[in-house]
Amino acid sequence: MSEPVRFLNSFAHGLSVMTLYPEGHPSRDTAIDAAYRELSDLTASGQPPVFTFLGGDVIYGRQSLRELKEWSWGPRLAAAGIQRLEFERRLNRDEFESLLQEILARLTLSLIDTSEQRFTRPLGVRFGTVGIRDQGEEPAEPLAIATLDVTLDEEAGMLAWLHDEVRSRGSVPLVEAETVVRSLAVAMHSEGNIVLPLLQLKEFDQYTTTHSLNVSVLAMGVAESVGCTPAEVRTIGVAGLLHDIGKIRVPLEVLTKPGKLTPAERQLMNRHPVDGAKTIIKTDADLQLAAVVAYEHHVMLNGGGYPTFHYDRDCTLASRLVHVCDVYDALCTRRPYREAWTSDAAVKYLEERSGIEFDRELVVAFTRMLGASRATTVQSVPQGSVQ
Repeated sequence: MSEPVRFLNSFAHGLSVMTLYPEGHPSRDTAIDAAYRELSDLTASGQPPVFTFLGGDVIYGRQSLRELKEWSWGPRLAAAGIQRLEFERRLNRDEFESLLQEILARLTLSLIDTSEQRFTRPLGVRFGTVGIRDQGEEPAEPLAIATLDVTLDEEAGMLAWLHDEVRSRGSVPLVEAETVVRSLAVAMHSEGNIVLPLLQLKEFDQYTTTHSLNVSVLAMGVAESVGCTPAEVRTIGVAGLLHDIGKIRVPLEVLTKPGKLTPAERQLMNRHPVDGAKTIIKTDADLQLAAVVAYEHHVMLNGGGYPTFHYDRDCTLASRLVHVCDVYDALCTRRPYREAWTSDAAVKYLEERSGIEFDRELVVAFTRMLGASRATTVQSVPQGSVQ
């Protein structure tokens, strides 16, 4: 059992015991002492511990603690407004007990409006809901939430590496794809609404990386808004991340060509859904939905687009959802042959094509999600990243 897992189990046990015994009781002190020892061991490495509780996932730094999948305390903490717990320095024993008392109070009062409650937490500890702010933006006053500064550099770098792996090995590194999506999901969630951390394209040769990250974020936002479960949201997020993976077979000069494609170049470009689906399906059975989305994401509601089906059938919900997000982000991104559209112009196009190219209900859900969320443009992928 890893140190982060041991700490959280001991942490939860300490909170449970504190509900049973009053201050000064030997059993209470023993449980708190045990949890404090685990925290001391965890902080001995010098790396400040950071935990995120998101749906059924517990994330330590950027690592998912698979041993705590569906850990019952995660949703309880999140419901009490504690999605993120950060230890910025080592605490002494009394400070740690004070922290447990505050967290226990929040858990106890989680069904009551605590907006006017005032708690005293130890200096060097932050917790609250997960939010983000623009790069370089300084809050006018100390934030009441645990903020998450977002650049997405690591996610973009990992996705560029993932593309290189697919190019050289012909298979998708599933764990890394899931890690990117989980990190994006953490960045999305803010207090009371969804925040969309969307990358802005800097170099044309970064288009596939930038676009894939944005489509993943947008697809998860829509999936969540239409009532998908956390597991379904992440699965759709992976599908959005990998929807264009077949473009690694398309030469860069074709992807970034400023003029009209020749018939041969268009044929090559139109193969990317098939190539992507083949690459994904042979990688892992758990990526079946991602393979279907890669294959279907350019098929229109009326059967147009590509590839052409051998018989009439409807595309999956995930494919129709990713198709909306794919076109929106593509229109809003500057390309060699045109300038970026405004968000309003892209939404108008989606609405005009509803019932023809796009699922009408999903367009409504998408526009509603955009209106209810806050889109935050964050730093582009690092210089030198390709695809």
